[in-house]
Amino acid sequence: MDANEPTGHAPDHDGPDPDAVASRAELLPEEREAGSADPQAQAEAILADSEERTQDPEGTRDDSTQTPG
Repeated sequence: MDANEPTGHAPDHDGPDPDAVASRAELLPEEREAGSADPQAQAEAILADSEERTQDPEGTRDDSTQTPG
């Protein structure tokens, strides 16, 4: 593989993997019907939040109303 060739994986510090964002940005039929102003931005935000919770479950537990403490 060429050193300049993209690997398809974003480094951890750069946020969610662009391929994962693109995949999640594809709307389901019911989501299309409801509408979405920016599915790409929504996917990025959801994946970034998920990544943060995965990397620091104890730190995010206090901020979450969904995670039992």
